[in-house]
Amino acid sequence: MTDRTTPIRVLVAKPGLDGHDRGAKVIARALRDAGMEVIYTGLRQTPEMIVNAAVQEDVDCIGLSILSGAHNAIIPRVTALLKERGADDILVVLGGTIPQQDTEFLKSHGVAAIFGPGTSLEETIRFIRENVKPRGLAV
Repeated sequence: MTDRTTPIRVLVAKPGLDGHDRGAKVIARALRDAGMEVIYTGLRQTPEMIVNAAVQEDVDCIGLSILSGAHNAIIPRVTALLKERGADDILVVLGGTIPQQDTEFLKSHGVAAIFGPGTSLEETIRFIRENVKPRGLAV
């Protein structure tokens, strides 16, 4: 990543019917404390709501927290909608309890990284900083 003059903007969302958001709130706070602008959408977000908010807020990264097991249905829908909206340059990262056997499928659908239980906050922050595309540059 090159130097930025604007803070990295991250949308943190809890898609699906998962009702547990403590981890998402911890991540949102850590990203904010690291100097990023964070938009937290709250619980029970649909892929459409997530993508609409990401485009409206002009975010650099979408961080999804999924504990419900619905990741193999939700992620392809989110990334397809991003592509439809011309926003597939937004970095997509995933956190939660994701089985190892689903990793390749999720990455083939546009997930840049998966952060499971025990991942340090510093590792997540570093990955986002190193992988967000600089604004205003054609890729």
